[in-house]
Amino acid sequence: MATRTSFEVATRGRGTYDITREVQAAVARAGDGDGLAHVFVHHTSASVILCENADPSVRHDLETYFARLVPDGDPRFSHDAEGDDDMPAHVRTVLTASAVTVPVARGRADLGTWQGIYLWEHRTAPHRRRVTVTVLA
Repeated sequence: MATRTSFEVATRGRGTYDITREVQAAVARAGDGDGLAHVFVHHTSASVILCENADPSVRHDLETYFARLVPDGDPRFSHDAEGDDDMPAHVRTVLTASAVTVPVARGRADLGTWQGIYLWEHRTAPHRRRVTVTVLA
């Protein structure tokens, strides 16, 4: 049996946004069983990551690394229809992931002690991102 819940995340621009609570709420609505939760973002310039949730400098360092790896305005990119951050945002998404799957135990996403689930906005402007959580029990 599968249940599906969608929610929106309003971003303020590039950065990580903790969606762990929303995912846990979606998992809880599915019941108190065991299974898997699949978390998917419906966009090509944002991703979903499983990351440390205790020290925000981890996510800052990831952003710093990606800024050097895939810089905005890179002259090698021809796709820039929506600005200098357009193609770099797509590359960042492909290098990370559009989805993560986590185990569910007794009606909760069974995350590790220092794990959180984040939407990573790769565009510099604010966006509304749709995320769907599908729980398979």
